[in-house]
Amino acid sequence: MASCSATSAPSLCSLLKLNCRVSSARQNFLLPPLSVSRKPILSPPSLSFAFKKIPGIAPRRFSESEAPEVEAEPVPESEPAQIVESSIEVPKREEVFAVVVIGSRQYIVFPGRFIHTQRLKGATADDKIILNKVLLVGTKTSTYIGKPVVPNAAVHAVIEEQGLNKKVTVFKYKKKKKYRRNIGHRQPNTRIRITGITGYQDSPAVTLDSL
Repeated sequence: MASCSATSAPSLCSLLKLNCRVSSARQNFLLPPLSVSRKPILSPPSLSFAFKKIPGIAPRRFSESEAPEVEAEPVPESEPAQIVESSIEVPKREEVFAVVVIGSRQYIVFPGRFIHTQRLKGATADDKIILNKVLLVGTKTSTYIGKPVVPNAAVHAVIEEQGLNKKVTVFKYKKKKKYRRNIGHRQPNTRIRITGITGYQDSPAVTLDSL
């Protein structure tokens, strides 16, 4: 019995050692050690200003009480602009109008404006014409009435171009006869520009005071 107990003791110890090693290995395998990584806490960014250093001059620091005062340089006062009045005076054009007969129609004309009239046969561009059938001439202060025309009065004009009026559509229709006609027509005209009205000053005038 003593021999059996002596032999069984080391076998039990060896078995216990193996079990302890296996259990410890299993624990290490099943539950690996946790590694906690701590992130460093970032500090808020600091504001930094960089000043340009001038060689040969050491920077000087001033306190609030010793802050340098900058004196503003006086701005020279500008002299007032001189207004030069021009001695040349542009004569004002007298406001005048006239009623003139061209063909079989009457037109009110003003110097410097243009009108469209009936076609003037034989006239070309840049031709100068004189209209003698002046029925009336009016200004701001007086009126010259013709009987039937104002004597010696004339309207000077320049022909600018020969053209056509807008198209007019003529449609003809007869019921129950299958008759339909669609015709377009453009009346020829002449564009003239009035350059001046002369010769009416010697005629008797009707003023506002005489009425």
